[in-house]
Amino acid sequence: MDFTENIKEAIVSIKNNLLRSMLTLLIIAVGITCLVGILTAIDAILFSMSDNFNRLGANTFRVRPAEETIKTTKKGKKTVESPPITFEQAMEFKEKFKYSGAHVSIETRCESGATIKWGDEKTNPNVNVFGIDENYFTTSSMELETGRNFAINETNKVILGSDVVKKLFDGKAEKALGKNISVNADRYEVIGVIKAKGSGNGGGADRVVYIPLLPAKFKYGFAEKNYGVNIAMANASMVDVAINNATGIMRNIRKLSAIDQNDFEIRKSDSILQKLKEMTSTLRLSTVIIAMLTLLGASIGLMNIMLVSVTERTKEIGVRKALGATSNNILIQFLTEAIVICLLGGLVGILLGIGMGYGITLIIKGKFFIPWAWIMLGIIVCVIVGIVSGLYPALKAARLDPIESLRYE
Repeated sequence: MDFTENIKEAIVSIKNNLLRSMLTLLIIAVGITCLVGILTAIDAILFSMSDNFNRLGANTFRVRPAEETIKTTKKGKKTVESPPITFEQAMEFKEKFKYSGAHVSIETRCESGATIKWGDEKTNPNVNVFGIDENYFTTSSMELETGRNFAINETNKVILGSDVVKKLFDGKAEKALGKNISVNADRYEVIGVIKAKGSGNGGGADRVVYIPLLPAKFKYGFAEKNYGVNIAMANASMVDVAINNATGIMRNIRKLSAIDQNDFEIRKSDSILQKLKEMTSTLRLSTVIIAMLTLLGASIGLMNIMLVSVTERTKEIGVRKALGATSNNILIQFLTEAIVICLLGGLVGILLGIGMGYGITLIIKGKFFIPWAWIMLGIIVCVIVGIVSGLYPALKAARLDPIESLRYE
């Protein structure tokens, strides 16, 4: 009996035991749906996040004060709070960090409870005010929807977030341009509006206004105020070398001795993404375990069906052996039947899993791609489950005595 005939016999046997076969097939389909669907969804989410981070720039990094610093004194070592990066230090770093195609920006948080007014309209007192320089939009994920960026040493200009435009100008960005608004008691002219970032950021990225850095220093500056330094390289391959150079420059600016630890830290833009990838590795493992437990139940059900099938077809097996079928032929026939049931269930599960992944991709507005790796994994798992579940019943069928089988009623 060749391979094609074994497949045909397996399909006939499935039809003869349709209800039992379908129940087992559905259990297998659920397990494969979990396996393929969740893994596909995880990949779609990571791809979307990677795309967002790439648009932010895997070529960017940030200099900020360390959370704490270990200082060596005459009495030993002690942990102290790291001093902020001052305006003068940030400006000195910007002047000294020279790389072809590199951009350095400086920003600072001014206020988190500002009220923005235009005419009779005003926002709630929960708008974030930031002071930024002319390079900020080059080194951040923020993009202008309309208008222009700040010029060097510009003063009484402002760039609005989309939530502020929605409140004051009915969401019409073009209407906001050129208007004079008040940030608390200070007057500014609107020169730009940034694109909406969406609710995934808690709304804070859209409930914001940006003012030039120098007015921010004069209006909101104080002795211990911190200034963030962001760097964008022309090429992501230059980042590691640039970080080493930035570390040396900042150590000199902060006047650290050779034995002092850095009282600042440098964070790459993809560090959060790497942590999320590590977290999703655990999620992937959990998904595989859950799917395998489901498939374990399916394999037990399949083995039971195959054992019942062997019992019901004992006389048929005796006839086949009497007509010349070998034990190996019987073994392959029953093993093929088990594998076919698993593959049919796996096919249903793969289709449902792809649909699940596609649905989640639509929800997050990401990019969908066919998960070939997880499809192959699903097929391999189905074949393994079929072999494991069908091997014992197939061996039992192959070992039946043909004479005793013919006598079986």
